[in-house]
Amino acid sequence: MRIVVALLAVLLAFAPATALALDKVAAEKQFRAFLEADIWPRAEARGVDRAVFDSALSGVSLDWTLPDLVAPGAKATTPKRQHQAEFKSPAGYFSEKQLGAVVAGGRSRLGAHGALLKRIEKQTGVPASVILAIWGRESGFGAAKIPMDALRVLATKAFMSTRKDMFSTELVAALEILDKGYAERSQMRSSWAGALGQPQFMPSKYLAHAVDFDGDGRRDIWGSTADTLASIGNYLKDFGWIAGRGWGDEVTVPDSVSCANEGPDKGRRIADWAKAGVVRVSGKPFPDKEMGKDGFLLMPAGAAARPSSSRRISMY
Repeated sequence: MRIVVALLAVLLAFAPATALALDKVAAEKQFRAFLEADIWPRAEARGVDRAVFDSALSGVSLDWTLPDLVAPGAKATTPKRQHQAEFKSPAGYFSEKQLGAVVAGGRSRLGAHGALLKRIEKQTGVPASVILAIWGRESGFGAAKIPMDALRVLATKAFMSTRKDMFSTELVAALEILDKGYAERSQMRSSWAGALGQPQFMPSKYLAHAVDFDGDGRRDIWGSTADTLASIGNYLKDFGWIAGRGWGDEVTVPDSVSCANEGPDKGRRIADWAKAGVVRVSGKPFPDKEMGKDGFLLMPAGAAARPSSSRRISMY
């Protein structure tokens, strides 16, 4: 009797793991069917050659280690942890420890690439300091290791994530990049979210905004410093960067403006911020031409900061 009970206990212990293994096998089959039935028609409509599609996705399996996945048949839940740094606590994102290497690296590269950056600023209107800051934060000036297979990441998230349509669009864009010969399959390395190259562009943003600045016929954001920096500048220009205008202003925020109004999803017209009592530390009024545009409060000291703390408002 004891032997039977012990055997039953062992079987029950292994049952969840066995079921999970079977679920994953079934999910992989559904995944391959999804690529064929959903992604291929969209890629074909965008002009992607069938041979490119097959080569790019041959042997690609689901990556179960990625965050924010929703397995087939499961319900989406709110993530317990936010993985995108810019949506975490501002204090961490703008900590001195985090920014020290970026500042030092930016200064050294300003000297090394000064002439190039001046040419880019003349063409895009975006100052060198902004371009270098983005380059440094996104990939450590190109030195950061980007270990993941972009096609696998995008395909996994297109199949089982809370933003399936977005990632399906990005997967098709990645296939377009390969089809047009803009990159080799081996170059398609990404972050956990599928962002590519030194400026960490999503594939659709690469297609829309990356530029060939060194004149070699390729928009190479993986190996070309000139293309990387110019693509960052062009991206901001395409999104409305105003030449001669800084990224934001240091402002004083009254007690009546709640810290809950801080963040990239809390935009209001500059005129509305001014009416609420937000004023520039410089004492100068906000420019009349910007009063109808959106502004966003950014509080590097965090949501618990006192109104006397340094706060900045960004205009996009």
